[in-house]
Amino acid sequence: MEILVCVKRVPDTSENEIEINSEGNDIERDDLVYSVNEWDNYAVEEAIQIVDKVGGSVTVVTIGDDESEEVLRREMAMGAENGILLSDDAFEGSDGKGVATILKGAVEKGKYDLILTGAQADAGFAQIGGMLAAMLDYPYASLVNMVEVGDGKLKVGREIEGGNQEVNEIELPCVLSIQTGINEPRYVGIRGIRKVASVEIPTYGASDLGIDANSVGESGAKVKRLDYFVPEMGEGAEMLEGSTEEIIGKIIELLKSKGGLK
Repeated sequence: MEILVCVKRVPDTSENEIEINSEGNDIERDDLVYSVNEWDNYAVEEAIQIVDKVGGSVTVVTIGDDESEEVLRREMAMGAENGILLSDDAFEGSDGKGVATILKGAVEKGKYDLILTGAQADAGFAQIGGMLAAMLDYPYASLVNMVEVGDGKLKVGREIEGGNQEVNEIELPCVLSIQTGINEPRYVGIRGIRKVASVEIPTYGASDLGIDANSVGESGAKVKRLDYFVPEMGEGAEMLEGSTEEIIGKIIELLKSKGGLK
């Protein structure tokens, strides 16, 4: 099975203090520490486990500049055989549709049975997988936390509201957005990183992908960010003390006072 996994280089929130830039339309990105998007890491691990069972290969793809190569090499050290970098000045400022358009071009340059994305990336819209599937006219499942491979089909489990699990059968080729917790991503050691350090990673621009540069990037974006801010802190939580019965009584009184109970 040939699997393509879409990955992204994002700020590592555990290593950075996130601040808003002076224009108020993004975070301050100078001197940030970056890493692979957490959801994408689970998607790569799932792809590797599938190939270990049924054979094939895993390719990781990302949109970015030369520095994004480190994310590709990290996932290749994890076990992906190939990496593809999609880089072009025309890609700067792409909205969700633009990103999906660029990835569609990469999918169509290869022959893949399965395309995986993380459930969401740092912007948090959780839209790329669905948009990409729609553009390819492939079946799609989101929030996938279980994959079983069958004959030309997959059985996938989805996390839905109320902590319930939904199981579907989906035909290949398809697009899946992978939820965290589906597996335990393997550790990547220095030896693995060194092993792939010199592997050639092809770079494709808009013309290589057959994309009109005006349909992506800032010029093609239909969604533009107007503002970016940190909400003001509230007064904080009220800590209730006393026995269990006393705390229950206080909660009931609070709910009544706020209109939650009559």
